[in-house]
Amino acid sequence: MRALCRPQGRFWRRGRNLSTRASGIRSVVVDGGSKSEKKVCLSTPLFYVNAPPHLGGAYTAMATDACARHARRCGLDVLMVTGTDEHGEKIARAAETAGQPPQQHCDQVVKQYRQLWEMLDVKYDRFVRTTEEKHEKMVQDAVQKVWDQGDVYKSTYRGKYCVGCEEYKDEKELEDDDLCPLHKTVCEDREEENYFFRLSKYEKDIQRLVDSTDFVQPEYRKNEVSQWVRQGVRDFSISRAAVEWGIPMKQDPSQTLYVWFDALLGYVSALLEPEDEPTLDNALQKGYFPYNVHIIGKDILRFHAVYWPGMLMSMGLPLPHKVFGHGFLTKDGLKMSKSLGNTLDPQRLVSLYGADAVRYYFLREFEFGRDGDFQHDRFINIVNAGLANDLGNLLNRSLNLLKKNCSSELPLSSADIVTEHPLRLEAETSVRRANEAFEHLRFNEVCSAAAALSGHGNQFIDEVAPWKLLKSEDPQDIAKAHICLVSILESLRIVAVILYPITPRLAQKVYVQLGMDDDVCDSLWDDATKWGALLQGHRLPKPAPVFARLEEQPLEEKVSSVVA
Repeated sequence: MRALCRPQGRFWRRGRNLSTRASGIRSVVVDGGSKSEKKVCLSTPLFYVNAPPHLGGAYTAMATDACARHARRCGLDVLMVTGTDEHGEKIARAAETAGQPPQQHCDQVVKQYRQLWEMLDVKYDRFVRTTEEKHEKMVQDAVQKVWDQGDVYKSTYRGKYCVGCEEYKDEKELEDDDLCPLHKTVCEDREEENYFFRLSKYEKDIQRLVDSTDFVQPEYRKNEVSQWVRQGVRDFSISRAAVEWGIPMKQDPSQTLYVWFDALLGYVSALLEPEDEPTLDNALQKGYFPYNVHIIGKDILRFHAVYWPGMLMSMGLPLPHKVFGHGFLTKDGLKMSKSLGNTLDPQRLVSLYGADAVRYYFLREFEFGRDGDFQHDRFINIVNAGLANDLGNLLNRSLNLLKKNCSSELPLSSADIVTEHPLRLEAETSVRRANEAFEHLRFNEVCSAAAALSGHGNQFIDEVAPWKLLKSEDPQDIAKAHICLVSILESLRIVAVILYPITPRLAQKVYVQLGMDDDVCDSLWDDATKWGALLQGHRLPKPAPVFARLEEQPLEEKVSSVVA
């Protein structure tokens, strides 16, 4: 029995992977072999389009975008995948309720997702839709591989079915009166003759994958998945006889493919170029598969950490390096859910406060992985303290002092400031902390590292009081004031570099105010975070605020949709 070896650490770092059966399961060494260390592929889930996007989905997309931005500036060839899951009974019902054909319903909701991602500065590389023709053809190819492996059989299943989860439930999972604990709806009694996937065949391999590696993260999610698998992995239905809105099963056209078997393969069809023939082989030849990390909500962890590896094992494909299950965003103690109708309108939030504020709050306030409860007043306070006060106000104060006393011209190069200078030392510490935090998806610690540096800058300017020293006739006082201002500006430049994946627009505004010729994202991380980018004699532009203080606005009013 071979060991499964996966390195701890950076989400993009490659270790050994698990492929499967032709004549038994074998290890596949990915680094330096079938996948270049420079290629990184990461994804959000494919979002279900039964209703418009909500803040929980936006949270996932913001985090994945932050990962992708940091990986790119580390010199990696990054492919960020997002998209929509558009088949299944729940979507058919939503379309019927709206009085629309399912495809028209899907098209409208997809427009809203694309629009929201643009509002939030989510810069994806691929947006896959499971209703695309190329996806359907590639899914048929994948099902045939599983079929040929002998991992599909026909049987009858009786049980409690949650339409919201698109999943049969064990009775022990349900609340009183057969309520789904997630959607708070009554599960339906179902009996169907379907085709099933032999997931149980791979139970031991999945158990070892979960227990012996860092495949599932964070650690407490790994423990949850391990417990599920130890309770026994059951075969699951991969087709539905009574659901018309789905991909027809080529082996039996009277059935459509189960929405999760369909949707998970979207991670593969996303890799196809428009001109490619839609086959598994063509998708895998792009060099981005397997994924470095799937970033998902914990409610779909079972599908990604148990079903998905089992499917890939059956097809003989390498497994994702990691599945990261983050927590729920809650409101009134309940998960924000389209099904429960207790969501915050993300378009309203971004329209009122801007993308940087929304991204900063959700990635700063909550440990990524844990649940987080949105509080409007705290949102205002956190953003104002971190962005308007500590960063924005300090930058504006320093620039105005420089304008008044030095005609906005830098009196010395930041590289000439001694290495023992307290802000230079703090900058080095903050850069190390931020880099390590990024590598482990600890976005709150990234923001804390940036806040520590800007906080030290505020403390330093108050202690030195350069506005007083600049009035002195003593050259040493003038020199001390100059060092103070330049060290603060250099520190804030580094703060902007650290925060760029979190608040990209704000980071660029800081760079503009510092008169930098390059965009904040142009330089690699190691170069951009080195102390010494500000040069003597460089003239800075007219000072302007980079972030205005937020005033609380009502969130209940809906933004009129721009989707036709």
